[in-house]
Amino acid sequence: MTMHSSIKGKLIAVIGDEDTCVGFLLGGIGEINKNRQPNFMVVDKNTSVSEIEETFKKFIRRDDIDIILISQNIAEMIRHVIDSHTNPVPAVLEIPSKDHPYDPTKDSILRRARGMFNPEEFR
Repeated sequence: MTMHSSIKGKLIAVIGDEDTCVGFLLGGIGEINKNRQPNFMVVDKNTSVSEIEETFKKFIRRDDIDIILISQNIAEMIRHVIDSHTNPVPAVLEIPSKDHPYDPTKDSILRRARGMFNPEEFR
């Protein structure tokens, strides 16, 4: 009996600017799977929205990725795609970048969570 799938580690994917990706890669999250696909995407001023969307959709379909970290300013560019992803795995976490601070009012997960609770319950 093999327990390969339960032992095999899952990956964190990153979609962000160069500084964000390099920081996470230096932290050790970089991987290239057997199909030579990386688990990160560096977005710059020449990157098209369709490229970002396609990479995000590829990351969602991969069974080796459990968490997708995406810079919030980039998430805003593909908000409709992120909002349509409702499965808990992979989890999509929006993070700040060097030039764009985190804004909780834009975070799709936070908005969804807020909708599940009555604000009166927190008093």
